[in-house]
Amino acid sequence: MIQVLVVAPSSPDVPSLVDDLEAMGYGVCARCPCTEMVREAVRHAPDVVLVWEPQPDEALFQALAWLAAAAPLPVLVFTSDVRAESMERSLAVGVDAWEVNGYAASRLRALLQYTLARSRHTRRLQEELQTLRRRFEERKLVDRAKGILMASRQVGEEEAFRLLRSASMHAKQRIGQVSQQLIDAAQYAEAINRAGRLRMLSQRIVKLYALLVAGVEQAASRALLADSRQQGEAIFLALDKGLSRPTFGDLLDAAAGSWSALRGLLDAPVLAETLAQVHRLGEALLVQAERLTAAVAATGHGPGLQVINVAGRQRMLAQRYAQQVLLGQLLPGPAPGREEVAQDFERGLAYLNGLPLSTAAIRDDLAAAQQAWERMRAGAVHADQAEGWVALAGASEELLERFDRLTGAYERSMQLLTG
Repeated sequence: MIQVLVVAPSSPDVPSLVDDLEAMGYGVCARCPCTEMVREAVRHAPDVVLVWEPQPDEALFQALAWLAAAAPLPVLVFTSDVRAESMERSLAVGVDAWEVNGYAASRLRALLQYTLARSRHTRRLQEELQTLRRRFEERKLVDRAKGILMASRQVGEEEAFRLLRSASMHAKQRIGQVSQQLIDAAQYAEAINRAGRLRMLSQRIVKLYALLVAGVEQAASRALLADSRQQGEAIFLALDKGLSRPTFGDLLDAAAGSWSALRGLLDAPVLAETLAQVHRLGEALLVQAERLTAAVAATGHGPGLQVINVAGRQRMLAQRYAQQVLLGQLLPGPAPGREEVAQDFERGLAYLNGLPLSTAAIRDDLAAAQQAWERMRAGAVHADQAEGWVALAGASEELLERFDRLTGAYERSMQLLTG
């Protein structure tokens, strides 16, 4: 039995809607005023809503809009309102039949059947439209994902699509879902790489400033310091554009504040008495960059992002180790805990060497990084001599270059991005 919710005011002018419906074999689950329509519709879940309202007001249209949003149902309205504006608005709030001056018991069954048929037709069209929209959106996602794979794997469009389809079958998901996951993972991987590079710069800048104070590698150190500043500016612009400000805005702003203070010192002449302040600001930036990187990594999830984070962190640790050796010679007080940094670096190197995912290029860079690390350790032993400082400076920059390439290689790996 079709159940009808009757919405009508308590007035002697209202026809005997309930009696007419029951006489025709319909069930009336409830009768209520307009103000209770949504509540009663949710409560009784009728098959159709029949509204009697000769002069509809704003309250009726608002209630119909809420009904369409909360519990869309077939709606038949009997009214005396002949205005075209009301008819247009009735369509906008989901009314299936707007019957003007047309109530008669003899026509009620036919109008209800029309309302139900019109509602089914409308819902079917909406579903078809949603399907088309989903397919169109999925096509755009697939195209973007193919572009990522074509660039990262250096393959053609057909091979990129084959990789996506294979991943889709393996994950038992639509290819659009897999494409979205790949796009999201690539975006988070890029953000982690950039945020991780920011923490590296916090240590590299202090190392280069210390080299300038010591008078070692003057021309090269000045050029690299200028390059570091440009990189920092570009990283903040990219992170501000690529990350969600509601999600990460507080962390970005905190890191930007530390960067601004550090950048202000870089604009002034290099002075030995400023080195301690540069070091403090570098440490503050490192803390903020670590928090930002950890937050992005936690939001993105996935084992691949962890690999990218570790590889990117090796860049910072190499700079930090060299920086701490130099500061131990230039600043008064106890020497920084460089051995803890060394142990942290070696653990990261062992982790990357133990990964099952590898290529010849990755293995070569890891081997070269091991050799550069050994030269850095040897330079630290002779930190009281000029050749030790030169060895530290050269090895730290080589390690930065090696782990830049490694981080990029892991970032572009489809296996990690979809893992």
